Amino acid sequence: MALMKSRWFGYAVLLLVYAVAAGGGIMLFMTLPLPVWASLLIADVTATILVFLFSVLFRNASVYDPYWSVQPAVIAVVCAAAQGLTPTTGILLAVILFWAVRLTLNWAYTFHGLAYEDWRYTMYAEKTGRWYPVVNLVGIHLMPTLIVYACTMPAVHTFQTAPEWNVGCILFCAVSLFAAVWQGVADCTLHSFKKRGGKGFVRRGVWKYSRHPNYLGEILMWWGIGLAAVCVSPAEAWWLLLGALANTCLFLFVSIPLADGRQARKEGFAEYRASTRMLLPIPRFGKSF
Repeated sequence: MALMKSRWFGYAVLLLVYAVAAGGGIMLFMTLPLPVWASLLIADVTATILVFLFSVLFRNASVYDPYWSVQPAVIAVVCAAAQGLTPTTGILLAVILFWAVRLTLNWAYTFHGLAYEDWRYTMYAEKTGRWYPVVNLVGIHLMPTLIVYACTMPAVHTFQTAPEWNVGCILFCAVSLFAAVWQGVADCTLHSFKKRGGKGFVRRGVWKYSRHPNYLGEILMWWGIGLAAVCVSPAEAWWLLLGALANTCLFLFVSIPLADGRQARKEGFAEYRASTRMLLPIPRFGKSF
């Protein structure tokens, strides 16, 4: 139990888990005689199942938590290595890696060891009982993997076609970069609030008028990447925006309701909700995002 509570032991274990998952996925990707999108999908799902098996071994679904930020970075680097870099793909790769490193460091800061599991997974286990293994595999592991896989497809398409960059591409890459920085500011403000023993609700900085500014950054990140790809391949890439749309729906219909439901247990939540917006950090004058 002491080892399970040790952050450094947890870091070492998860580093090994993700090395195995990434290595297995990359080797599978390189050997499959299929189109790139199909090979990536199969390799991605395989890597997710490997992580899932380790989460079952450690009885902790939070083993999967870093996958959200590690997965796009691995996909982007593999595609860059396979296709080489152009100015357009170099910009996309840099933005994705910045987002991935920043978010992974945030996970590392909040990680407390393998003895601790995200409250949402504990809640799912309590509510679903004997069906939890299915919920764990499909809902906690595979669904996020498929959504983030879809979010990376605009970048993968751009790596494959290597088009010339244009003003629109630069503009939306800047949006994604801004989104990653915005999310980082939101996370740091929240950590500072908790570290100082703050009670109730964060009401300063980007949290003053928004209940979920960190989620806003995550949503904008993938719309920026998707629209950047559309700008350089307008006739081919529109359907690839489905990943950003699915990601938005995940936050609007799953993550945000869960977070608000947990916050609702605190005294004063009704007043707090009435004076803030769900996402947009501007004063609230009516019902809107």
